[in-house]
Amino acid sequence: MASQPRINSTLVVAIRMAKLSKSSVSGGPQKAYHFVHNQNRPDKAYTTDRAQKKGKANAASGKIFVTIPSDHFGPIPAENDPERNQGVLVGECWEDRLECRQWGAHFPHIAGIAGQSNNGAQSVVLSGGYQDDEDHGEWFLYTGSGGRDLSGNKRTSKDQSFDQKFEKYNKALQVSCLKGYPVRVVRSHKEKRSSYAPEKGLRYDGIYRIEKCWRKVGIQGFKVCRYLFVRCDNDPAPWTSDDHGDRPRPLPSIPELKKATNITERKEGPSWDFDEKDSQWKWSKPPPISTRPVETEDPATGKRSRRKFRQAHNMNVRERLLKEFSCLICREVMSMPITTPCAHNFCKSCLEGAFAGKTFLRERSSGGRSLRSRKNVMACPCCPTDISDFLQNLQVNRELLDVIESLKGKLEEEGDASEKLCEEEIDGEEEEEEEGEDEVENRKQAKMAINGGEENPVI
Repeated sequence: MASQPRINSTLVVAIRMAKLSKSSVSGGPQKAYHFVHNQNRPDKAYTTDRAQKKGKANAASGKIFVTIPSDHFGPIPAENDPERNQGVLVGECWEDRLECRQWGAHFPHIAGIAGQSNNGAQSVVLSGGYQDDEDHGEWFLYTGSGGRDLSGNKRTSKDQSFDQKFEKYNKALQVSCLKGYPVRVVRSHKEKRSSYAPEKGLRYDGIYRIEKCWRKVGIQGFKVCRYLFVRCDNDPAPWTSDDHGDRPRPLPSIPELKKATNITERKEGPSWDFDEKDSQWKWSKPPPISTRPVETEDPATGKRSRRKFRQAHNMNVRERLLKEFSCLICREVMSMPITTPCAHNFCKSCLEGAFAGKTFLRERSSGGRSLRSRKNVMACPCCPTDISDFLQNLQVNRELLDVIESLKGKLEEEGDASEKLCEEEIDGEEEEEEEGEDEVENRKQAKMAINGGEENPVI
C-alpha cells in the first residue's frame, strides 16, 4: 500500500459533491424553482428564469383547461370542459402547439405522436415532417417517427439515416390500429403539401381510425412505418359543407402495399365503431383505463398533491452523498466499511463472504512427499490485485464509518422534521373542517331558536 498508493475514487466523488454544495450555499442565496399547480398557471404559455432561449422555445405550458388525463382516447366532451361547457369542437384553431396542449387535443408540444407503446396512441399532428406523407382529407397516409440522427446539434435534421421500426411511438400507433381506437388528428399550417392544412396555426379535424399499417422503403431509401388513417367523426370535416358526420366508407386503394412488408390489419371488431341504430360513431367496447392523474381544482387535493411532490423529489445532497458510499458487492450503503489496498470499498461481511471457504495456503504433495505450501491468490472482487495478506487482518475504516453514520443521522433528523410538518398540515386541515362544521351547526341552532324551536316553520 505504501509503495503503490491508490486514490480512493469513492471519497473523491463524495468530497467533490460536498464542496459543490458548500460553494453554492456560500456564494449567495440559491434560487428556488417552485412547482406551479395547474390552477395557479396563467392562461397563456409563459417563460421563467430558467428559459435559455427567447420566445416560446423554452416556454412553460399555461393552464390546462380540460379535465382529461394525458392518455385520454377519443373526443373531448362537454363534461370535461368546465370553462366553456362545450368540449373541443371540430374546426377549433390555436396559435401554436402550447395552446393546442392547453385544450387537450394533442398534449406533446414537440412530438407529433402522443401515445404509449403498451397502451396505444391518442393523437397525431400533421405538420409535414416526412416527405412520404399523403393527405387526402377524409383519409391520409402517415409516416411514423424515428430513422433520423438527432444527436448533438442535429435536432432539426430531416435526413433519414436508418430504418424505422414498430417500437415506441410507432408501436403505439400499431396498437391503436389493432384495437381500433379513436385517434384525434390535428393539422398544422407547416404541412405545405396538403390542400387540407389551415392557413395559420393548428386546427382540430376530428377523430380518425388507423385501418392498416406496414413498412416500406421510403423516398430517402430507408424503411419507414406507414399508417392508413380514415376519418370516423360524428361532426363534418372543416373543409366540407355537409350537415352530418362521416359514414362507414370502403378503404381506398393503396398501390404501395404491393411492395410493403410487416403489414398489420385488425382481425377483431374495432373499439370505436359506427352504431347503425343510433347513426353515430361511439365506443363499441369499453375505452382503455387511464393510468395518468388528472389535476383537480380542489385546494385541499392540491395541498396533498404538492406535499407528495415535495416528498417524492426530496433527493438532497446528503442522500446523493450517502449513495456514493455503497458497497461494490451488495450495492447498498456500507456497514463496517473496509478499504482494500487497491482503494475499493466493501462491507466487511460482504468481503468475508466473497472468500468464504477459501484457505490462505494450499497444501501440495508429489510422489508421496509433502512439498512446501503455496499461498493462494485471492484477487479483489473488482480488480486483479492480490489481497490475500490484507484479508488475514481486516481493519474497519473508522473515518469512513464516522462519515456514513453522520450522514445517516442527519437524514433521519430531516425525515422526522418533514413527517412532523406533514402531520401539522393534516391536523390544521382537519381543524379547519371541524371549525366549519361547528359554525354550520351554530347557525342552524340559532335559526331554530328564532323560529321557536322549529327547523322549517310553516308560513
